[in-house]
Amino acid sequence: MINRIILFIVTNGFGTLIDTLILWVFSAFVFDTYVGDYIISPIISFEVAVLCNFFSSYFLIWKNRVSKRNFRSFIRHYLGYNLTSSGVFVIKMGFLLLFELLFSWNVIICNLLALCISGSINYAISEWIIFKQKR
Repeated sequence: MINRIILFIVTNGFGTLIDTLILWVFSAFVFDTYVGDYIISPIISFEVAVLCNFFSSYFLIWKNRVSKRNFRSFIRHYLGYNLTSSGVFVIKMGFLLLFELLFSWNVIICNLLALCISGSINYAISEWIIFKQKR
């Protein structure tokens, strides 16, 4: 289990870098409106990061828990992962805003703390629901 936690932290850290890079590219070079910069770019960057994180989860972190490796299994796991990741994103934003409201900390500090909480929730959902061990 410790190996899974470490792999999860490393691969999700990589996903965070991908998210940030894509957000920067789209907001700096593709869009020049508020909606493009603050709505469309974050959605695109989030979805690409979720896809990257899912690939690492499906093929690396919980590979032994995927009993059938076919298209249907991949899509079923991906849809569940994407749905829960979207819910966890909302939780992360809630904690980020709560920390800012309570402590008036810089957004980067609030985001990092919120990521720790939401990352723990995301790991638990992946461990016990999406890639749960078959009995």
